[in-house]
Amino acid sequence: MREDIRREVRKGYAKIAKGGGSCCGAAGAGPQAAKISAKIGYSEAELKAIPEDANLGLGCGNPVAMASLKKGETVMDLGSGAGLDCFLSAKRVGRQGRVIGVDMTPEMIEKARTNAAKGGYKNVEFRLGEIENLPCADNVVDVIISNCVINLSPDKPRVFREAFRVLRPGGRLMVSDIVLLKPLPEVVQKSVAAYVGCLSGALKKSAYLGAIRKAGFRDVAVLEETVFPLDCIANDPTAKPIIEGLRVSRKMMDEVARSILSVKVRATKPKG
Repeated sequence: MREDIRREVRKGYAKIAKGGGSCCGAAGAGPQAAKISAKIGYSEAELKAIPEDANLGLGCGNPVAMASLKKGETVMDLGSGAGLDCFLSAKRVGRQGRVIGVDMTPEMIEKARTNAAKGGYKNVEFRLGEIENLPCADNVVDVIISNCVINLSPDKPRVFREAFRVLRPGGRLMVSDIVLLKPLPEVVQKSVAAYVGCLSGALKKSAYLGAIRKAGFRDVAVLEETVFPLDCIANDPTAKPIIEGLRVSRKMMDEVARSILSVKVRATKPKG
């Protein structure tokens, strides 16, 4: 089942990389993606400072804004997509710093590398790999960020254990993600399309935070939480199969929307 989910997620995001849809909005890069990103916390200055094709409107927050990045740090982005958060991080850590993007979709890696070359980013690299099995040595990263990706993993506790492994003692985790306040309707829970659309794979908030703590992190805190906009779900090309194919009513979509939160979570790896 897990491999089936990975295959479907990879297929869905390969399509997005080629310009055919978005997890949280309209298709591909461009004005609509910029509009979506502005809604979830990116400034106009940030969006103008990166290659346009790096923003596909995929996130549910801006983890870089709250990561308190410092010059010279090494940052890893889990599920880096076309590179948006990597490029923003690169400017904050400077030439002495380093940014590593990890994504399991070859088409996304190709797009991100093209964007890095266009923008002349010398301190950014992109690695093909699964976030449950990070292509990285132990204790070498200062900060891990992720934006609306961990909810897509079929093994979230393992993702947090891997994040803990690669972080240096004292390292920081800063993620934006989707969590649930209550279980989704059964028809949505069982939909692979809903999984790819960032819905049915989400954990309850308490379970999500519990998985971070169980991995070994301390000082786990929700810095911000907001109800996820219904229009982002109803107009999302990856969510339309939920509404149309599964014949989900507007009333049920209202119920789904009331179940979903966008959260920004920070945690640290103990120094000792």
